[in-house]
Amino acid sequence: MTYRAPIADMLFTMRHVAGLDEGIASGLYPDLADGVAESVLEEAGKFAADRLAPLNAAGDRQGSTVKDGVVTTPDGWREAYTDWAAAGWGSLAATPDYGGQGLPNLLSAACNEIWDAANMAFALNPLLTIGAIEAIAVHGTDALKQAYLPKMISGEWTGTMNLTEPQAGSDLSALRTRAQPAGDGSYRITGGKIFITYGEHDLTENIVHLVLARLPDAPAGTRGISLFLVPKFLLDAEGRPGKRNDVRCASIEHKLGIHASPTCTMAYGDHGGAVGWLVGEENKGLACMFTMMNNARLGVGLQGVAIAERAYQQALAFAGERRQGRPPGVTGAEMSPILRHADVKRMLLDMRSKTAAARAICYAVAVALDKAKRLADPAARKAALEEASLLTPVAKAFSTDIGIDVASTGIQVHGGMGFIEETGAAQHYRDARIAAIYEGTNGIQSIDLVTRKLPLADGAAVARLIARYRAAAERARLLNDQAFGRVGQRLSDGVAALERATAWMQRALTDAPGDALAGATPYLRLFGVVAGAAYLAENALAARVAAAAGDADPAHAERLRDCRFFVENQTTQADGLEAAIVEGGDTVTGAFGDAA
Repeated sequence: MTYRAPIADMLFTMRHVAGLDEGIASGLYPDLADGVAESVLEEAGKFAADRLAPLNAAGDRQGSTVKDGVVTTPDGWREAYTDWAAAGWGSLAATPDYGGQGLPNLLSAACNEIWDAANMAFALNPLLTIGAIEAIAVHGTDALKQAYLPKMISGEWTGTMNLTEPQAGSDLSALRTRAQPAGDGSYRITGGKIFITYGEHDLTENIVHLVLARLPDAPAGTRGISLFLVPKFLLDAEGRPGKRNDVRCASIEHKLGIHASPTCTMAYGDHGGAVGWLVGEENKGLACMFTMMNNARLGVGLQGVAIAERAYQQALAFAGERRQGRPPGVTGAEMSPILRHADVKRMLLDMRSKTAAARAICYAVAVALDKAKRLADPAARKAALEEASLLTPVAKAFSTDIGIDVASTGIQVHGGMGFIEETGAAQHYRDARIAAIYEGTNGIQSIDLVTRKLPLADGAAVARLIARYRAAAERARLLNDQAFGRVGQRLSDGVAALERATAWMQRALTDAPGDALAGATPYLRLFGVVAGAAYLAENALAARVAAAAGDADPAHAERLRDCRFFVENQTTQADGLEAAIVEGGDTVTGAFGDAA
């Protein structure tokens, strides 16, 4: 079963959660008026269905291979990438100063969801390139921008992120890669990096590595890390790839999933040092890299949404074809499609509603990022950036957890056939599993949320979001509409639990930081559940208005059903999550020996 982008659902969420229509009317999105968003997504959906999705299972089986440092991607990969880049897909949100289209993050995010759903292993390459472009555009010198950005934005060259080393996973203070000034403005990089996505491949003529390393006199810890641009091929006088730099792929990893994506071990400086150039200021590399990582964290959250959507589509199709037993009240000799059984319906509703909730959270981040760049009022831009910063760890962690959960349920819908590779259900689960780990594990996202993001604007940022969620709950609660069931009350209860847990967390950060960290993961889950429920309520309320105005789209009933199912089955966890947050610290901090 292939993939078809859910364009209608994506656009509805863009309009009524992310505020696309309001943004067009207010001037935030003049470049998306007159059906531009619809046209772009339709074309993206066609390319994904026709070119990328058919390569997904075959690429998983074949995988990427390495021989003598040369990585070969699966059959069809190079041709698909060349056509993808030639169509301009990699330049959507990039700066027009160097050949980009300058379109909003919201549109780029929706397209990224489509690429990831069609073929996550393929889409990892442009995901890292987009992040590298952003880092160079914000922090690079004019010379570096002019030399590298046009080719990266066009897709002729790709980019990577080189952070991790064997002794330094999430703890970047332990990095050992060295950078020695060469006296001519360049540096010589020596050391090794692991887990480098598309660190070597055959898709483009050059690869631009962004590498974290230490200068000889650098301070200890993360304060002594600098960022360097290290190309695979040094550029000649005409700006074309020339001499091979002193960097190579030593091996590629054999992984649980994303087999077609080469995850490389990189060696720098076998022959004296790879030539690199400083990006940003000396010893300020971590701040530069976070520009790239924050971009990538939303992208990884969208991977969770995408895999969930792909798994749901496949499970729904299978449930409509597979016949087994008969539900109560059905007679006759013929077995019924399993789609008729209540438990299968429940699983499919669970899959679809969780996917919709995660999508809404990710799109909310994308529009907040657009407002932070495009609004005229500095105070409004600041508030939007705070919202984006607050929601980014939620988007990354909650959505990738959802991707794993939904892909696992997809296997369950398939029954025994889901455990067999030929159906493809297992690949979605294997591919989804990495997203909760890379770009900062979900535990790190939870710590980031409670220690760095809740204090933003002295708590005003989180208060604004909670107020929005409370308003959605109140609108649903005041409706005299039986179709909304218990949405208003359940969501009100969930928002109240989030508000109480947030107040406790803000106090605990000062009074009992160990307990705050112990409760960080359930807190992020509570935040994601309530945010997703509120956004689905906004979607359902908009669908109700459209239906009352005479719009007979049958999808409106599905949006209300998704909202009801998610709110009435997920927000009921809120009180239990709150209890785990505020009462569970001592069960964690004293475990496995001395808490210190």
